[in-house]
Amino acid sequence: MGAQQRVYRRRIKSVQATKKITKAMELIASSRIVKAQQRLDSSLPYLQHLSAAINAAATGASDVSKHPLMANPDDRQKAAVLVVTADRGLAGAYSSNSLREAEALYANLRQNGVGVSIPYVVGRKGVAYYRFRERAMGGEYTGFTDQPTYADAKRIGEDLLHAFLTPREDGGVDEIHIVYTHFVNMGTQEVRIRRVLPLEVVDEVIEKDSALPFPLYEFEPDAETVLDGLLPPYVEHAVYTALLHSAASEHAARRRAMKSATDNAEDLIRTLTRQANQARQAEITQEISEIVGGADALAAS
Repeated sequence: MGAQQRVYRRRIKSVQATKKITKAMELIASSRIVKAQQRLDSSLPYLQHLSAAINAAATGASDVSKHPLMANPDDRQKAAVLVVTADRGLAGAYSSNSLREAEALYANLRQNGVGVSIPYVVGRKGVAYYRFRERAMGGEYTGFTDQPTYADAKRIGEDLLHAFLTPREDGGVDEIHIVYTHFVNMGTQEVRIRRVLPLEVVDEVIEKDSALPFPLYEFEPDAETVLDGLLPPYVEHAVYTALLHSAASEHAARRRAMKSATDNAEDLIRTLTRQANQARQAEITQEISEIVGGADALAAS
């Protein structure tokens, strides 16, 4: 075997080893997508009932606009933005799309008079992005992006609520947004922006039938107290839903990226195999030419 053939064979073995890794990662991501979808679907009933209870309490409350989590300030100066990225790479443009959308949100907030935007970052990719640019972060949350739990969402939600309820002169914020990747299906994931606080009570989950009467509720001790108890869990579940959507989207993006890498490895293996065969044929042709030339030289002598 010639030197050129040995180079091609080594490259083929290297690409084959890489292909095995990317194929395994593709299969792992495919299995985790199913589990992430199940966790997302199992959280929807809680969101439905919680949303219905908040709408009922808001309807029974005397003045919803005065609630600290629903009051819209006339002069907005500072906002907090929760950006959800991934802990690990090899997921295509999943994290970069969220960061790009967050930067667009910052620009839009500045145009609307919100001069300061504080990022609360989920995922090591986002944390590294802001650290490299030396931008201060309100919170860093890593180590759970592919399998988030409600405890993680509760910790983030408590930090966001604390920042929102803190007076502005003490470093509080006037509104809070979430930038996350919404999981539509296996082939489609969309980066979305959701304003969490101040809360706008809109029932996006339950479609009411106009033919059905609106249920009557009796609140004890009163609707305002019930609203105080329901709104913090609602914010935490909004964060939890965003984390679940992002986790499923991360696995889908990684599966798609690994499938593309596996397909590229197969194409490269075919190309290298063809080049190795051509090099082997060239070596055989050269050896035959040398043998024929030597035989002619012996015959002439």
